[in-house]
Amino acid sequence: MKQLPLGVRWRDHSAFANFLTGPNSLVVKELRALHSSTRATIVWIWGPQASGKTHLLQAVCSEAGAAGHRAAYFPLEQRIQFAAAALTGCEQLDVVCIDDSERAAGDSDWERALFNLYNGVLEQHHHLLFAAQAPPGALPWTLPDLRSRLSAGLVLQVRPLTEDEQIAALQLHAGVRGLELPEDTAGYLMKRFPRDLKTLCALLDTLDSASLAANRRLTVPFIRQVIEERIAPR
Repeated sequence: MKQLPLGVRWRDHSAFANFLTGPNSLVVKELRALHSSTRATIVWIWGPQASGKTHLLQAVCSEAGAAGHRAAYFPLEQRIQFAAAALTGCEQLDVVCIDDSERAAGDSDWERALFNLYNGVLEQHHHLLFAAQAPPGALPWTLPDLRSRLSAGLVLQVRPLTEDEQIAALQLHAGVRGLELPEDTAGYLMKRFPRDLKTLCALLDTLDSASLAANRRLTVPFIRQVIEERIAPR
């Protein structure tokens, strides 16, 4: 994987292969087509928290890297780790992904940085992706030109999975880690922990480590034991 030392490292498990498409087949189709396009592309995906937006952006970065392209991922939720100036020059990259984009609205430094990045990406014929909890036109931008440009790009809604689809997605993520997650065990986790895949996938990492150490399968009794010993659920 080819990744510049810019932005934040994306998770190795974030790939299209382990994203349960559910009602988002059009979104996945559009994003997977990006790396083969030679035209500049601006895409804004939006949806509720924990609907898979971060996974999709990171999957785009992973696929770009696998194809030998340069990519960077910036989650603005963590923008305290880098100033808006970190985007300077990023138009030279093949793919730039901006997560938590709603956090830039109302911040003059970040709005100006995004505006300049947008224009630079168009000039370089590269790809710029955003993810947020709302469409660009619904956010309180102070820079009107930025609002109009973002709204003019491809805007796609990411819809949340049903409960059955969430269980299937969790089983898919477990399989990527080499874990067998029975449906009753997956259902137990869904009831015991917040129903977002980010939290549940982090939990899978803990369970993976515990199952290897104990040479145990992921049964409900074993998970209960791990929870009591290692995890304080909310």
